[in-house]
Amino acid sequence: MKALGHINSVDNNGLRWIDINEPNRSTLTTLADTYSLHPLNIEDCLSKIQVPKMDKYSNSVFIVIHYPLYSNGVPKNVQLSIFMGFNFLITVHKGEIKPIADLFNACKVDEEHRRSIMGNSPAFLLHKIIDAIIDELLHVLIKIEGNIEDIEDLVFAENVSAIRAITDIRREILALRRIILPLRRIVTDVARESHQFSSTDLAPYWNDVKDHLEKAIEVLDTANETINIYKDTDFILSTEKTNKILAVLTIVFTLSIPATLIGTFYGMNIILPGGIEDEPWLFLGKYTTLIVIITMSMASALFMFYYFYRRGWLYEK
Repeated sequence: MKALGHINSVDNNGLRWIDINEPNRSTLTTLADTYSLHPLNIEDCLSKIQVPKMDKYSNSVFIVIHYPLYSNGVPKNVQLSIFMGFNFLITVHKGEIKPIADLFNACKVDEEHRRSIMGNSPAFLLHKIIDAIIDELLHVLIKIEGNIEDIEDLVFAENVSAIRAITDIRREILALRRIILPLRRIVTDVARESHQFSSTDLAPYWNDVKDHLEKAIEVLDTANETINIYKDTDFILSTEKTNKILAVLTIVFTLSIPATLIGTFYGMNIILPGGIEDEPWLFLGKYTTLIVIITMSMASALFMFYYFYRRGWLYEK
């Protein structure tokens, strides 16, 4: 028989918070019977990953959001499912989500923290959870901004490639965009519907969450724009470096053309002036022909070099 998922619960003032890590069908079916949860939402919790959404029912709300879990520095989006009723809140996730774990542990070990976090309504607890998730995402983004500043040095370094670091940061930003941007719609929907699950007005609290979310989106957009600029800059600098190398090789090849041409003629099996088939030149000794050929090749190369220099092809104007 398959083991039940890891379930923890904490109670405060008639409100129960149930946290389930690594859920399975048996566990969720039992909770669905107890709290009248919709079967389709149970299937959503068991699926690999769902699109962020909010489903509203007469006595409950079902929310799906995503959160990044890092494995070897690579972010992987995991699903966080939340059921909220009039006297309960259930969080379901695969893998430990740090802000939820921190809040839950604080509620377990300290009564004052429990009253502060859970308040007297599930809507207030939901606000605390989403706010903690957004704040954690903001910390991740600030860390990414620091990494982007380090990449700036790599981009302008002569002998270091920055393309790998840029690619890793862009991958991380893309994963976070898939998480943060849908949160704007989810938070708006939840703020609108959560009033029925609280006896007090939570609008100021949700407005504060929205402010934090907008700040996170602003940081995300700035990071995305900056890393794209660095990508383009790195491409331009790499292209310029490659062009310089190709220019030097082209010049070397061009200057070697006279020697190659002359050497090709004297390598043919035909009679040429100064060749071994004819009377060799000896006015400079037995190496006269070699000296003449080298001199002709160097003179041609020097003339070409002087011409290139006068045209400004050998230096930046």
